[in-house]
Amino acid sequence: MNIRELLEESFQKNPKKPFLFFKDEEISYEAFHENVYRTANWFKQLGIGKGDRVCVSLPNCPEFLYIWLGLSCMGGIIVPINIAYKENESDYVLKNSEPVALVGNRETLGVMKNIYSSLPGLKYVISVERDENDLGTLDFMSFKKENPQLEEISILSGDDISSIMYTSGTTGPPKGVMVTHRAYVCCGQGYTYWAGITEKDRLYTCLPLYHANAQYYSTMGSLAAGGSLVLINRFSASRFWDQIRHYEATIFNFIGAMLIILMKQSESPQDRQHRVRVAYGTPALDKELQDHFEERFGLTVLTGYALTECPFGTIQPLKGVRKPKSIGLPRYHPEFINRVLVVDEEGHELPPNQVGELIIKNPTVTPGYFRNPEETNKILRDGWLHTGDNGFRDEEGYYYFVDRKKDVIRRRGENFSSLEIEEVLNAHPKVLESAVIGIPSEFSDEEVKAYIIPKDGVVIRPAEIFDWCEKRLARFKVPRYLEFRESLPNTPTHRVEKYRLRQERRDLTEGCIDREKMLSDTSFFIN
Repeated sequence: MNIRELLEESFQKNPKKPFLFFKDEEISYEAFHENVYRTANWFKQLGIGKGDRVCVSLPNCPEFLYIWLGLSCMGGIIVPINIAYKENESDYVLKNSEPVALVGNRETLGVMKNIYSSLPGLKYVISVERDENDLGTLDFMSFKKENPQLEEISILSGDDISSIMYTSGTTGPPKGVMVTHRAYVCCGQGYTYWAGITEKDRLYTCLPLYHANAQYYSTMGSLAAGGSLVLINRFSASRFWDQIRHYEATIFNFIGAMLIILMKQSESPQDRQHRVRVAYGTPALDKELQDHFEERFGLTVLTGYALTECPFGTIQPLKGVRKPKSIGLPRYHPEFINRVLVVDEEGHELPPNQVGELIIKNPTVTPGYFRNPEETNKILRDGWLHTGDNGFRDEEGYYYFVDRKKDVIRRRGENFSSLEIEEVLNAHPKVLESAVIGIPSEFSDEEVKAYIIPKDGVVIRPAEIFDWCEKRLARFKVPRYLEFRESLPNTPTHRVEKYRLRQERRDLTEGCIDREKMLSDTSFFIN
């Protein structure tokens, strides 16, 4: 099945039923279906065809869904861009993906306006907001004039690409993960089994649509179950449960930091006054936190493991034993086998309780990275996805995540390479050398720490470094902690031995400059 067939199937079940809730809008399956097809026909009228890429930089909104699914229905490919990206971060994605069109709003198009002229294949810049400054050459709202029935239906298969999502590179620039129609459809179908989702459910997400989680699980799960999607612009701890109650949500997805922040809110008699049955997310939680959260809010927490490169990893069973800190069992789909192994450096399967690399094999694994055969060959071997993550399984087949083999930092639910930040720091005229690592955070992910060696005889004020990074990096990548050094531990080939930095002392924040203490507004999330 492809996405167009899934959309048709879900629409036929109950066309008048609400599919999407967004702010004060309530959009039925029928209206949603028509808007998706109008968007597809509008793109066709512009000359956009099967296989063409369209970059989209938008916050959560119905238009994002119309564009993504509209492109998928006519064979086009969406390339989401993180709305927090600065110009230099967007530049690589735009140039590598070579889009025929770029869609954004006033803010995101403004960030990228200096890149347009360097994209020879770009035909259209489209704004979802009417702009007096005419940043967009086309007004997206024009799509509403088109036919609500899909014209000139393209032949689609499960192997066709629906999206290219750029993930941070570990030793180089970001890589474009190609996601197939089959991966999306199977993930939506699978999610209904894992979380027990039915047509009566309303799936709440405040996670960004430009990331895999909200696409794979919330959106596709809603369509596959014939349920409803509650789309929120972004996470707010103080408004979260009021939103859950207002929209009568029954399922929500989270990143680990969200649950910790929600737990820090004052307890209320209303804590259990909601309809939520299941919360799904990552990472695996400490047993004390998970038990406390479930008891306080009266729901079941499911954690698991997956990647943009493959939505079918592992998940705790909804009905069965949920072992503390475990990422669960291989995810289930009734029509194929999902295999997960732990292997050594030579690719041999390891026995229980031995740590090795997690590898996965199933039909939802990405066909590779866009225009990057070298990196594709590194992760795909004999049909197996080599995740670059270390883990182990116990005697009963439950899996556990240990750490990343890759030099990647995870902060506030975002994965990114330390190399990206080091390149920005090393470009500062007063910096001789830098190294960046992730260190433990109270929010269960990591904080970014930068080590800097100034050039000889140069004094650097911390504010100079923070300001430099803020202008060139998305907010979540800007280092929180800063430590100035005279030297760094290096290998004989002058590569920084980051494991030694991590082992230098128990508290890696000791003696550091803390950016959050320098700012009047230290809160990442809206409270």
